[in-house]
Amino acid sequence: MSIETHPFEPFLPKNAKILFLGSFPPQPHRWCMPFYYPNWINDFWRIMGLIHFNDKDRFCIIKEKRFNEQAIKDFCTQNGLAFYDTATEIRRLKDNASDAFLEVITPTDIPALLQKIRLCDTIVTTIS
Repeated sequence: MSIETHPFEPFLPKNAKILFLGSFPPQPHRWCMPFYYPNWINDFWRIMGLIHFNDKDRFCIIKEKRFNEQAIKDFCTQNGLAFYDTATEIRRLKDNASDAFLEVITPTDIPALLQKIRLCDTIVTTIS
């Protein structure tokens, strides 16, 4: 089993007040965009659309089965939402994205992330 390095840079708008920390992105063949929560079957961006715009498809390009990456980035920048994950290097113990089968090789240096977003007062993370 090979070690995977995180494929995305941290998304850290200077005005970020909330930092979302997932575990690690799924394998690239499951992405519909090269950004956080990239799997079309993941409801994160639908939930954000529903909460903020009362429109679960706000960030969806339904006919193409993908999310609108630029609209998502613009929304996150305008609203001070930052994203990264709790691991920078992992090993997949099974051929899937399940948190239960991720071995963390290198955890993220969260204090270093927070140094870059001084206004951040909230961290939202997953539990496994």
